[in-house]
Amino acid sequence: MNPVFKGYLRLARPANLPTAAADIIAGVAISGLFLGITASTWGTSRFVEILLLVFASVFLYAAGVVLNDVFDHRLDKIERPERPIPSGLIPVKYAAIFGGVLMNLGVLSAFLVSSVCGIIAFALGLSILLYDALGKHHSFFGPLNMGICRGLNLLLGISILSDLSNWGYFIFPVVYIAAITLISRGEVHGQNRSHILFAGGLYSSVILGIIILFSISELNLLESLPFLLLFSFLVFKPLLKAYRENSPQNIKKAVMAGVISIIVLDATLAVGFSYWWVGLITLLLLPLSIFLSKLFAVT
Repeated sequence: MNPVFKGYLRLARPANLPTAAADIIAGVAISGLFLGITASTWGTSRFVEILLLVFASVFLYAAGVVLNDVFDHRLDKIERPERPIPSGLIPVKYAAIFGGVLMNLGVLSAFLVSSVCGIIAFALGLSILLYDALGKHHSFFGPLNMGICRGLNLLLGISILSDLSNWGYFIFPVVYIAAITLISRGEVHGQNRSHILFAGGLYSSVILGIIILFSISELNLLESLPFLLLFSFLVFKPLLKAYRENSPQNIKKAVMAGVISIIVLDATLAVGFSYWWVGLITLLLLPLSIFLSKLFAVT
């Protein structure tokens, strides 16, 4: 593979992109669209709309991580000199253009579905820029800002029918991603046990919240439990190890597990609002993400 082309791929964090697609599937399930599948109401146009939102989500996510590296290129010369920009493989100017093009493609793809989807995508793009430029430098606002980005991504899927009555479920990715962002604060230097403890509490609140809300709303709790158990195992096992041995390496593994496990969280939400097979389709993105994580960095 051409080194420059691979450098651009590395900037876009390919292993993370399936998690963005999973958000859309979960959001579409929450919208109730899958419950309306019949020969007369489900046509090719629906599949096209879902694909457009998946592309929008993936483009926006890729834009976010690319522009994050653009804003961080001076710091990365010290802490992560192997990355494409500080290593000199990709000039800062070209990386910025690449990120800008991706962001515009993401917003445009969403507007092709509906104006509501486009507006949410535009808001997501602004939230991404806010995090990359300012938010990540704040201990409280940074994790919240990052969580809002992921929540808006789920909301992008929910908006496919232009009905945002189930918007409240966007709180789950907000809390969950805030937890992962807290954990990542020790990725370079370690020594972040307090953040790990707090993140563990946030993980637990997400799991308990899903159980309670699924029970109250009479959703598919029993069918979603296997997915929720898998999610719990995947996130807590590396988190406990990172707490016991609080090294940068273990913290990085906990962050990687957290990011990739978003797919399982999305599969859980999808099952709750639709059918078990929608959860399995979402879960198929997990091995793809794990495979790509062996080729490209997650963080």
